[in-house]
Amino acid sequence: MKILEIDKDVLLRPLQAVSGIVERRHTLPILSNVMLETRGPDLNLVATDLEIQIATSAKLDKAGADHAVTVSARKLQDILRALPERTAVTLDAQEGRLQVKAGKSKFNLQTLPAQDFPRMAEGGSATASVKLPQKVFRDLLSLVQYGMAQQDIRYYLNGLLLVADGKQLTMVATDGHRLAYASTSLASEVERSEVIIPRKAILELAKLLEDVEEDVEIQLLPNQVRFIFAGIDIVSKVVDGKFPDYTRVIPTNYQKHFAVGRIVLQQALQRASILSNEKFRGVRWVLTANSLRIICSNAEQEEAEEELVVDYAGEPLDIGFNIVYLLDVLNNLDTEEVDCAVGDANSSMLISVPGNKNFKYVVMPMRI
Repeated sequence: MKILEIDKDVLLRPLQAVSGIVERRHTLPILSNVMLETRGPDLNLVATDLEIQIATSAKLDKAGADHAVTVSARKLQDILRALPERTAVTLDAQEGRLQVKAGKSKFNLQTLPAQDFPRMAEGGSATASVKLPQKVFRDLLSLVQYGMAQQDIRYYLNGLLLVADGKQLTMVATDGHRLAYASTSLASEVERSEVIIPRKAILELAKLLEDVEEDVEIQLLPNQVRFIFAGIDIVSKVVDGKFPDYTRVIPTNYQKHFAVGRIVLQQALQRASILSNEKFRGVRWVLTANSLRIICSNAEQEEAEEELVVDYAGEPLDIGFNIVYLLDVLNNLDTEEVDCAVGDANSSMLISVPGNKNFKYVVMPMRI
């Protein structure tokens, strides 16, 4: 039975949008599959890992018979990628098989029944709904997502806190050693609502959001969060847990601070990191009047030192940090300068952007 005939690129685009969450090896074989469903002139695609579900669609030139089937997302994607551009592809459903035909090429793929595909249950009515340009939301994500923990036993750190409150949307990520905070203003007011979005959903969003002015709609549900943009519908379970009180972590009363060129600092740290200890990745910052010395050493007694001229008039300070945490923030900002505020050798450092209250990055010190 012929399901559809379609240009391979028209099918590949939505398939790539949904298949990022598909696991190659799964205890449930059907979770390695994508559901293809034809309804009139629409082709709907759905993928899920039971925690996240992504759905999207493509328009067909000709409406075919209504049909639903699930097939390996990776294999279908690999086949389509390997075909020449502008190739017409025909999908035929046979007993337990999907035949993909393109020119003189023919591929028979195993299928599983569409009725067995586990769609995520609807999460109830939204407690809050906000809209903002994709570009703004994407930039906000890039400012904080690198601060998320990876496989931390404190599961609520393996994600990102999103807070909608009044006319402000705030995002916070922390792994217990550093914290990234960014916020933006909203066009309309919403009641305070917050969720912890899992790491995997954040990484998918970062891949799929585009640098455009078109809106993304974010719906906060009792135990889910939903993102609707560019014909894509992502539903994710939220992390059940209490996120740390970030307001207590961000210093507010530091007197010692200096501004420094972001790229100058970034390049100095990159050079010094070549000789940093591979295990501990420590870097010393030695601050004296109008000078910042950056020092890295390793187990082979090798040492790198960089010196930058900075407008600093506070007391001398010798403080250690994880160099990766410093490079992460500098790599994800696009400003000319950053402002560094410090307390003492045992206190965290606050990195912010001059003239911008909407971004803050806190990094804890380390003994070196």
